[in-house]
Amino acid sequence: MITLKNLSKTYHSDGLAVEALQGVNLEIKKGEFVTLAGPSGSGKSTLLHLLGALDHPTLGEIFIDGQNIGSLNKNKLAEFRLRKIGFVFQAYNLISVLTAYENVEYVMLLQGVSLKQRKKRAEELLVRVGLANYIHTRPIHMSGGQQQRVAVARAIAANPAIVLADEPTANLDSKTGADLIALFRELGESFAMTFVVASHDPMVIEKTQRLIRLKDGQVVEDR
Repeated sequence: MITLKNLSKTYHSDGLAVEALQGVNLEIKKGEFVTLAGPSGSGKSTLLHLLGALDHPTLGEIFIDGQNIGSLNKNKLAEFRLRKIGFVFQAYNLISVLTAYENVEYVMLLQGVSLKQRKKRAEELLVRVGLANYIHTRPIHMSGGQQQRVAVARAIAANPAIVLADEPTANLDSKTGADLIALFRELGESFAMTFVVASHDPMVIEKTQRLIRLKDGQVVEDR
């Protein structure tokens, strides 16, 4: 599902070059649940951004589902993200004026899915993530864990090949965080989606199927 070839990313700030990633080579299979671990500044968030086509590598190539995403122009990259990638952000990034249902429905609306199909899938997913009683509730009236579940439902609504999550348990208590990771694994198995999670949470690392540890922009462990 994912192949990275000699991937490097260098940022320039105040005349200094910062190597966020250095020569990363990886293969991630369809349906794997992978955790990217490492201290702050290790490169895990940078790697997530590159996988999500939110940034461009300085060197190297990224293949996702057989597509070299470096060959895509701006419009095709936007379409690629819409069709292939689901995002779960640490800050949830829900649209506050929309209900849980409307937040989940929105990405399918952008895809041109019919109203009937959008309604059915959005409601089914919100039930699946344990929010049957919050379908028409706005985020402001939800707990952090409930908002994160809406974000998860939204991420998988478009049936992406890959779901990327950046520190998804950072704002959650330990039980809610463990429930969320269990939900990730269940959804990955049910829908054959590949989950790549960046986290330094020991609980997430313990429950992961595959651990890729980064340090100073390089892979130092892969098990």
